[in-house]
Amino acid sequence: MKDQPDKRYLIVLYTALFVTTKRVIPVKAGIQKDSGFRIKSGMTNSISLMFSCIAFTVLFFMSFFVSSSHAAMSPEEILRKADEARGNMEGVEWKIVIKSIEGGREQNRTLRVSARSFNSLAEFLAPANVKGQKMLMIDRNMWFVKPGLSKAVPISPRQKLLGGAANGDIASTNYAGDYKVVHAANDTVNGEACHLFDLSAVDKKVTYDRIKYWISKERLVGVKAEFYTVSGKMFKTATFEYENSITVDNAPRPFISRMVITNAIVKEDVTTMSFLKVAFKKIPDSMFNLNLLMK
Repeated sequence: MKDQPDKRYLIVLYTALFVTTKRVIPVKAGIQKDSGFRIKSGMTNSISLMFSCIAFTVLFFMSFFVSSSHAAMSPEEILRKADEARGNMEGVEWKIVIKSIEGGREQNRTLRVSARSFNSLAEFLAPANVKGQKMLMIDRNMWFVKPGLSKAVPISPRQKLLGGAANGDIASTNYAGDYKVVHAANDTVNGEACHLFDLSAVDKKVTYDRIKYWISKERLVGVKAEFYTVSGKMFKTATFEYENSITVDNAPRPFISRMVITNAIVKEDVTTMSFLKVAFKKIPDSMFNLNLLMK
């Protein structure tokens, strides 16, 4: 599915058509330059109106085509595009600064994440007591490694990392593969038209059992989420911002810059994840080799 054309092209198209009408119609009635067609008095306004109608008609149908291109996408395709903006690409690296306020206590973590598709390696950079620890995620399997351990420890993406953030929240998302859409609707978030997908986990190994996920129809990025237990109880919410941009195939793409997680019961418990220094780069296979990671 092709990306939505830049709206600036529509503006240029309309401007060109508008200017054309001005050049074709003479200022005064008379003989049209380079033609034998005589413009009679009173015809100028009618012809100007005709060309203006054509311009607006073309603009309308171009706008309709642009909006329809996204409407024709399947829910899985929409999820896949939203996943890309949260790290599911062919090689990308970013830094995460996590700030958690829970029960009035503030904690912080800084990590570097290298991801390729839905595989990722996270390395703790700060504070000093966790520096050097790593988490490797391959498909839906996850391991924890730290200096001094003789072997990697299997962990779950669902386990708490810090505050409201789970282990799986720092990895690239694969909602298109990890969840099935059980219901789709239309909704708005802060005045922005969105797809609202009710997602159900396809495997117990994924981070959440059920998610309600709002994806911007225009930008194709996730803007809000609600997370539920298997019994249907909402336990946290999240909002997403995309002030980062990454260039892939000479085209800019939005990339997540902030994720704010709020406890559904204790609203004062908030975890903020800031995504910094995002860079598209080649990630070698060796980075996801568990045996090499232990050396």
